[in-house]
Amino acid sequence: MIGAMAKAMRDMSGAGLLLISLAACSTAAQAASYTMYRDAGCGCCLKWADHAAEGLDAQVTAENADMQMVKDLHGVPTELRSCHTMIVEGYVIEGHVPAEAIRKLLREKPDNVTGLAVPGMPVGSPGMEHPDLKQPYQVIAFGPKGQRVFASYN
Repeated sequence: MIGAMAKAMRDMSGAGLLLISLAACSTAAQAASYTMYRDAGCGCCLKWADHAAEGLDAQVTAENADMQMVKDLHGVPTELRSCHTMIVEGYVIEGHVPAEAIRKLLREKPDNVTGLAVPGMPVGSPGMEHPDLKQPYQVIAFGPKGQRVFASYN
């Protein structure tokens, strides 16, 4: 069923993608399901999705979505944008955000946070691993009251 839903999502236009929702699992630990929007040609997105899927119910990938429109509709600030966007439990996850930061967000549900972002594509972040290089980076929480550092990785 998930495969059929993913195919249907790939065939839909951007507005139709936003109407897709997934039922949550019955257990609280696995209640989160998500939709990830990405360009079909980007391999690091799939590597990140494998990492981010820890503790989440289902992966539905909407390939070839109008990424600019997805980011605009979900309120991702221009300076925080990256190569893929995920929606989980109503939160926006932009770029190579570590799974532990996503779990923390879903556990704590902080006020005035629309989502988390790792701007750009830092080397060493999930999905951008390199055996010899690792850039320090920050996970930024964003929302109606601005932006703040949610986590730092060195």
